[in-house]
Amino acid sequence: MFKTVVTLFRGSVAAAGEELEDRTALLILDQQMRDAAAALERSKRTLALAIAQDQQEGRKLEATCAHIADLETRAVAALDGGREDLAKDAAEAIAGLEADRDAAMTARALFATEIARLKRQVASAQARITELDRGRRLARASDAVRSLRRSGIEAARPYESTLPEAESTLRRLRERQLEAQAADDALVELDAATGPLATAERLAEQGFGPRLKTTADDVLARLKSKHTPTA
Repeated sequence: MFKTVVTLFRGSVAAAGEELEDRTALLILDQQMRDAAAALERSKRTLALAIAQDQQEGRKLEATCAHIADLETRAVAALDGGREDLAKDAAEAIAGLEADRDAAMTARALFATEIARLKRQVASAQARITELDRGRRLARASDAVRSLRRSGIEAARPYESTLPEAESTLRRLRERQLEAQAADDALVELDAATGPLATAERLAEQGFGPRLKTTADDVLARLKSKHTPTA
């Protein structure tokens, strides 16, 4: 008799433990779902900010190019008028503007890469959340079926589901997010260290090819080549 009572007690504890585990799993899954949705919204805001900054850099680039063209016209006129001193001042200003132009072009290239990466990340996260929501519905259906069974109502087998399916869905989601983020971070670091701009910079430093950044002397020489001395 005592052995039977102990067995019944252990069975009751096991059943209560399973029920608590099921309820806890659903609560955790709900919270992780909310966390994933919040992360997706943050990614969307980051994407919108990157697009806005890229557009701002585009406007700056257009304005800078217009200033360069205007100053070049004025500098050539100054050379025609025999005012090389003014042309030199203009050349220095142009060199500075061209540095700004090159920086803006580099920034836009970086924004383009980042925007493309964020778009892929947002699309992937949206798909994962959809899959997670599907798994959550399956988990809730499974919980409802088990509750009906405990109440003495036998549910139809085609509609049965299990919590491990939903938990497996959640694990796959987390693993893919971590792998995707690690791959994206590694790609950004690799581009920064081995990209074409970095390679060109190293070659220019060793004397192979022209300098990447324009100096005032470079601009003045170019303007002089355009200048036609008056008789």
